[in-house]
Amino acid sequence: MKEKIKKFLTDEERRRIEEKVREAEASTSGEIVVMAVGESSNYPSAIMAASGAIALVLAIGGTMLYGSESLWVFLMLFALFFIASNEAVKRIPALKRPFVSRAEIAEEVEEAAIHSFYHRKVHETRDRTGILIYISLYEHSVRVLADSGIDAVVGKQVWQEVVDTITKGIRDGRQGEAIGQAVGICGKLLSQHFPCKADDTNELADSVIIG
Repeated sequence: MKEKIKKFLTDEERRRIEEKVREAEASTSGEIVVMAVGESSNYPSAIMAASGAIALVLAIGGTMLYGSESLWVFLMLFALFFIASNEAVKRIPALKRPFVSRAEIAEEVEEAAIHSFYHRKVHETRDRTGILIYISLYEHSVRVLADSGIDAVVGKQVWQEVVDTITKGIRDGRQGEAIGQAVGICGKLLSQHFPCKADDTNELADSVIIG
């Protein structure tokens, strides 16, 4: 999955995003973290369902070709095909996609974003003004999580603007530029409510996190 992310964001694009983060944070006490992951969950139940469905079809076809009506032949073929299918589904994530519901995707992305928010210590800035821009490729999802300091004075429509900027950019094939624009939006917002202080320090790294 990391190779997929490296194709999604080239080294040059990541460098430009990091420059945008530094530029945005120069006028605010807030912190902006950009994170991109291949997928927010491996969806084990979907892997099992996809493997079972593929194995069932192949086992029925194999039993018919074998010309047997024996249940034992079918079960043997199903077991063999299930093992092979399970490995194939793990290696080719698109095979499990039909077995993952939108509700499950939303839940897993939200949970993964929240976990990353705390794991990356975005919640530990001095003024509670950290923002995480979380991008999950497999689910085609973007989440923006803001700490309590900034979230208390900003409406949700602003975060939706950030999400829309990135998702549109991804659709247009200019994801690096769009993420940079989204960072700029966050930076302007932070500078309005939390201007830079004399004793400010860079509390969180500016580099794009690849998960």
